[in-house]
Amino acid sequence: MHQFISWVDYLLLPIFIFFIYRIAFALCDKYYPNGHPWRKYFIYGLGLKIFGAIFIGLIYQYYYGGGDTSNYFYHSKVINSAFSESFTKWISLILHIPNSYDGEYFDYISRMDWYDDRGSYMVCCIAAFFNMFTLNTFLPTSVIFAFLSFSGVWAMFRTFAKQYPHLTKHIAMATLFIPSCFIWGSGIFKDTICMFALGWMLYSCFQLLIERNMSFVNILLLVLSFYILLVVKVYILISFLPALALWILFFYSHKIKPVIVRFFAKTIVMVLAFLLFGAVYSYYGSSLGRYSLDNIAKTSMVTRDWIFQMSGDQGSAYDLGDFEPTLIGLLSKFPQAVNVTLFRPYLWEANKAMVFLNALESFVILLLTLKIIISIGPSKIWKTISSDPNIQFCLIFSIVFAFSVGISTYNFGSLSRYKIPCLPLYILALVLIYYKNKPLNSKLLF
Repeated sequence: MHQFISWVDYLLLPIFIFFIYRIAFALCDKYYPNGHPWRKYFIYGLGLKIFGAIFIGLIYQYYYGGGDTSNYFYHSKVINSAFSESFTKWISLILHIPNSYDGEYFDYISRMDWYDDRGSYMVCCIAAFFNMFTLNTFLPTSVIFAFLSFSGVWAMFRTFAKQYPHLTKHIAMATLFIPSCFIWGSGIFKDTICMFALGWMLYSCFQLLIERNMSFVNILLLVLSFYILLVVKVYILISFLPALALWILFFYSHKIKPVIVRFFAKTIVMVLAFLLFGAVYSYYGSSLGRYSLDNIAKTSMVTRDWIFQMSGDQGSAYDLGDFEPTLIGLLSKFPQAVNVTLFRPYLWEANKAMVFLNALESFVILLLTLKIIISIGPSKIWKTISSDPNIQFCLIFSIVFAFSVGISTYNFGSLSRYKIPCLPLYILALVLIYYKNKPLNSKLLF
């Protein structure tokens, strides 16, 4: 077992948690004083993120014996080892300046398998920076990652809670308290950084394009979050941009009073938006690598065959059935891919403890979906979706994203991490649909 948590972690962890909470309460006192309806959700939400970071770190240390998170941490320590030689070398590694064959950096680069993987290496560099303050300890760095991620998730919460103040509690449950999100989105992972970036991108886009708040801070947040998603997980960006374009379209088109004019305006703009997105996607397809239209179907088939062969007998793999390695073949599995991301593993498919916990969560999401379909009805659901641009945005992003990870993962363990960006927005859409048709005192789940 690879030991990446030591007694120093346990010694420093309470100190860093104390300082994080000092910052949190200072922010609360400034922006959410006593009596503010958001205050308790800020504190509770942050607490769950910190718990998730510690919990998943201990799971990887004492249950799995290592994994992605320990590899990110190892790379970060290699980067920081250059600091003792010179600050110039350290900052060069942080900025990924030397190439893989630079002899001057051979002692460091030769020990980092992910140096040429820009997405993974960015996570390592962020961890290396925080490690400078935590004395290269895993758990304190993890809780800083959790705090960073929480800021993005909180930005997502603020975006919708401001628009639906009467649904503050329900929006908090959808964005802050989903188990998969505060566990898998809190440690030293790509997913943690992506939740930070996704939340701030959503917030900054809303501020800039809907609220028309053209502040420098909002522009900076948009550029930073866009860059992080582009480097770390470009497929999140691919799912976000069409949903964003339609969000803006639907938001402003609702201000057009004549129904016929609104219908034709929306139709024309939607067609132009899809044509433009397709042209840009095709033009930059070569730089998207495995996510280009030419490669994604083949990549999905290769991933499916490899993972099913390696883990098919261990209770973690799933199969969507055979399909041609073409775009048409890929789209033929759209319903199955969305279903596996949002509603599977089913309870009877869980043969491992962690998979069972994910199955319980998926089962609850399935119950929520079925209750809304049965209690409200397809006709009212469609009218509700058509009347609210926020619901449209949430559903478009979550369903497109659910398809992209469902068709390409083929492992329940990995899927539980990869799918977390779509869960808050999907559940938020369910909440909005339900309470636009039911009284506020009615319970969505029980």
